[in-house]
Amino acid sequence: MIRPATHDDVPVIANLIHGLAEYERLAHACVLQEADLHKHLFGPQKYAEVLLAEDAGAVVGFALFFHNYSTFRAKPGIYLEDLFVEPAHRGKGHGKALLRAIAKLAVERDCARVEWSVLNWNAPSIEFYKSVGAEPLDEWTVYRLTDEALTQLAGS
Repeated sequence: MIRPATHDDVPVIANLIHGLAEYERLAHACVLQEADLHKHLFGPQKYAEVLLAEDAGAVVGFALFFHNYSTFRAKPGIYLEDLFVEPAHRGKGHGKALLRAIAKLAVERDCARVEWSVLNWNAPSIEFYKSVGAEPLDEWTVYRLTDEALTQLAGS
């Protein structure tokens, strides 16, 4: 079962994010605070949405996403920031169900596309994404500003 997250799900979402960070070998970078997550998912200015996958009443995975915009198509899109299913529950269709739910929302919201990033070493995820028809955009490179570089640029 796939359902939208509620206020009460924030601790579970935080746990899943920590699980994703471990899987991606980025636990050292995961410094989230539940209060921030709560504010950004359910506060007056919502920055992202979360869908949860449940199995026998227990949350086993999540998808966190937000809208972006395609200027070339003059339509919104959905950026899938995180898709994660707990290791013990993989291979049971939860990831595909989450992706299908995102695709359905994109169609309902008249979005031009759904996009996401995947680590180059993550062969199982790459194969999974290809199996649902996703195509890699090899000609694009992601750039990121964080921490001191972001602060310095903002102050200039």
